[in-house]
Amino acid sequence: MDFNGINCCRTLGLNPYLGMSLVVVMKNALVTGANRGIGLELTKQLLDSGFNVHATFRTSKGGLEAINNPGLSIHKMDVRNKEQIKKVIDSIESIDLLINNAGVADGRWQSISEIDVEHALEVLNINSVSPVLVTQQALTKLTEGSKIVMMSSLMGSISDCRSGRSYAYRASKTALNMFSIAMKNELDTLGISLLIMHPGWVETDMGGPNAPLSTTESVRGIMERIEEQNLSMSGRYVEFDGSTIEW
Repeated sequence: MDFNGINCCRTLGLNPYLGMSLVVVMKNALVTGANRGIGLELTKQLLDSGFNVHATFRTSKGGLEAINNPGLSIHKMDVRNKEQIKKVIDSIESIDLLINNAGVADGRWQSISEIDVEHALEVLNINSVSPVLVTQQALTKLTEGSKIVMMSSLMGSISDCRSGRSYAYRASKTALNMFSIAMKNELDTLGISLLIMHPGWVETDMGGPNAPLSTTESVRGIMERIEEQNLSMSGRYVEFDGSTIEW
């Protein structure tokens, strides 16, 4: 079964007693930071594609409250909190698609003298370490054929860092890229594919009002990248439109 180009079902096997050749169930997606922006739009488009979506938020449900769909499960989860993550993961039978979307922006620092080390470590914790923690806890629910999406940024590219500034944010996304590639070989042996995404400059709370892309346009591209993703592509670092990004 296929909705909007995304295969949203998985085969359990033959069941002759029911007179059916195949037994299929809807696929499960876990999306972190799903209460607004790209995470919220991902949730909507995945639901429209037929997925069961487990959507997480930290403090406010935000736009999730307005969604009326039986395939949606909403969970309060701080991606820094191992116990909260484990509780959510334990409530899900299996995970076919994990999207590590939760993150924090920080573009305040325009000069070296403005860097706040304590805050920088917090940005690194949320943007770099927390996606690894979520992936670690989800590993027992991921199976052969599952896909993991790490929501990175073009600002994580060392080759593209011409203007500097936004020190902690840039460093956090570069670290996330390295964590992801470091995990790739192990995930390959499990048949789990990993995709590192730059969603584009998107008109969200994080991207600001001058961004050229709507969340709908960005997520439509992300959904296409997820659909085409397979194990042979694991570890690629791409924009929402499929363009390869230099490390």
